[in-house]
Parts: sequence; structure tokens; C-alpha cells
Amino acid sequence: MDKPSPALQQRLDTHWHKTRRLTAILLAIWLLTGFLTVFFARELLHLNLFGWPLPFYMAAQGASLVYLAIIGLYAWRMRRLDRDFHAGEEA
Repeated sequence: MDKPSPALQQRLDTHWHKTRRLTAILLAIWLLTGFLTVFFARELLHLNLFGWPLPFYMAAQGASLVYLAIIGLYAWRMRRLDRDFHAGEEA
């Protein structure tokens, strides 16, 4: 298999860097939502969201909504990154 040209390799490296960065950010949000709200539930009891204590709301509904938002954001952002990468291929 032929090695890609230096310009293509640079674009590939940039695309991969942006993909890893996005994934790391979304995984951090997932960790904050799924683990830290449960781990610090006693400390977060004084925070209310829609009239419910924050840890209870996150366990009941909030985490699922955040996960759905993470999936949607990932799909939207990756579509844009891939489109930008392929637009540079044609130029």
C-alpha cells in the first residue's frame, strides 16, 4: 500500500487529533454525569433541579438525557469533521 502524501498525512493527523479530543471531552462529561453525581450524592443533595434533589433526578432521568445528548452531539460533530476532511480531499 502506498504511503499518503505529506499534505494528506497532515490532514489525517489533524482529523484524528480532533476526533480524539472530542471523544475525550464527551467521555469526561459521561464520567461527570454517571459516576460523580452518584459518588457525591450526599454533598449534592442541597441542589435542586425541577423540584427534585440533583442526585435523584440524575439517577431517574437526567443521566439518560445527558447520554442521549452526548450521542447526538458526537454524531453531529463527527459528520461535520468528516465533511470538512472530505472537502479538503476534493480541493
